[in-house]
Amino acid sequence: MANTQYRTIEGDRWDLIAYKAYGDATKFVGLLEANKPLAIEKVLPAGLKINIPILEDENSGSVQSDLLPPWKR
Repeated sequence: MANTQYRTIEGDRWDLIAYKAYGDATKFVGLLEANKPLAIEKVLPAGLKINIPILEDENSGSVQSDLLPPWKR
């Protein structure tokens, strides 16, 4: 599965990052799976690099293009 990276900002939480990345805060479980070495904290420290798995669109089977780098869209 392809990943992109995200650098946390002050106040980020796993559910907020899932909402930013996928538009669905409940998809935070996939973020936790992709970032097993990181501690699970309520609020993440600023500047932390985390992996964001690029999910396939459930309806069409295509990859969410807004998560891809510009040269892959």
